[in-house]
Amino acid sequence: MQSVINVDLSENSYQIRIASGSLDRLGTQMSQLNLGKKVLIVSNPEIFSYYGEIALDSLKKAGFEVFSHLIPAGETYKTLDSIKQLYDTALENRLERSSTMVALGGGVIGDMTGFGAATWLRGINFVQVPTSLLAMVDASIGGKTGVNHPQGKNLIGAFYQPRLVLIDPQVLKTLPEREFRAGMAEVIKYGIIWDADLFAQLEAADRLDRLEYISEELLQTILTRSCQAKADVVSKDEKEAGLRAILNYGHTIGHAVESLTGYSSLVHGEAVAIGTIAAGEIATQLQMWSVEEAKRQYEAIVKVGLPTKIPAKLDVDRIIEVLKTDKKVKAGKVRFILPERIGKVTITDRVSPDILRQVLTLTKKSEE
Repeated sequence: MQSVINVDLSENSYQIRIASGSLDRLGTQMSQLNLGKKVLIVSNPEIFSYYGEIALDSLKKAGFEVFSHLIPAGETYKTLDSIKQLYDTALENRLERSSTMVALGGGVIGDMTGFGAATWLRGINFVQVPTSLLAMVDASIGGKTGVNHPQGKNLIGAFYQPRLVLIDPQVLKTLPEREFRAGMAEVIKYGIIWDADLFAQLEAADRLDRLEYISEELLQTILTRSCQAKADVVSKDEKEAGLRAILNYGHTIGHAVESLTGYSSLVHGEAVAIGTIAAGEIATQLQMWSVEEAKRQYEAIVKVGLPTKIPAKLDVDRIIEVLKTDKKVKAGKVRFILPERIGKVTITDRVSPDILRQVLTLTKKSEE
C-alpha cells in the first residue's frame, strides 16, 4: 500500500509519501528533489541504532556525502544548547546552502532539525523521516519547528517547510507502546476537528492501545487520513493566521500540564489527551456540544489507554498562570479550540475564568 499526499503551499509545496519499506528508498526519493550532495542526518542514539545504517546506506548509494549528528532522546534536550551543538557539526562538515538536514526520529528530533535547517546559513534543505506515530501524523507536517524555553514549550522557533516527508509504517514496530498510544491522541484529534469518518473508524476498532491489534489496512487509513487532514488545514493557512489554530485542539491546557510537570512524567500525547478531555468539558459547560459526543471522545481516549486527568500535584492557579504565556494568547486573552460536533471545532476567547477554573478542578485527579 502506498499513499502520496500533496501539501500545496505555492513555492513551498511538497509531498508526504507513505509506503511500507520506503526507508530503504530514502536516497532515491531525495535524488528526485535536485538537492546538494551533502546530507546531515540528525537523530537520537536509540533510533539511529535501529535505522541509521539503513538511511546512511540508502543515501550513499544515491551518491550523497553523508554525516550524522545525534541528540539524546527526550523533551529536556529540546533546547538552544542542543541547537548550538548541531550548528557545530554543520560547521565542522561544511554544510552549504544547497545541503540538507534529514530528521530521522520523532517529533523532538523533527522540530529541532527543522529549526537548525531554518537558521543555518539562513535556511538550507530539510527532509522529515518520522519514526514515531505522533511525528508521522502531526509533528513532521506543516513546517512548525523550534525548541522550548524554560518558561514554555516551543516558544522559540520558525515556520520552515520540509522538501519531503517520507513515512515508512514498518519503523513503528520498534516504537515503545507508550509512544504509540501518545501518537493516537493526535489521530483522535483529527477525527474531532476535521474527519468524522476517521473518528467513526477508530470507534469501530476493537482495540487501539497497541500496534499489534491494528490491521495494516487500518494503520494505512490512520496515517493517510491524519496526514491528509493536516495537509488540508496547512494548505489553507500555512502560518496560523486563523484556521490552522484548530490543530492545537487539546494542546492549550495540554502544553501547560506538560510544562508544569517538567516534560518528565507525561509524554506529549498524554498531555494532549488530558487537554482534549478538558476542552471537551469546557465545550459541554458552554453548551456548545452534547454530553453524548463528549462521552464518545472520552471513550476513544480510554480505548487507547491514555490518561484523562490532570496530575493531582499540579496547582490550578499555576496552570491558569502558564496558560497566559501560551502562543495562542491574543490581546491578553487565551484562545481555546472547542468542539461543536465531531468533525468540527471553533476558536474562541470567551471562556470565562470561572468556567476555566471549574473545568480544571473537575479534570484534576483527587489528591492521593
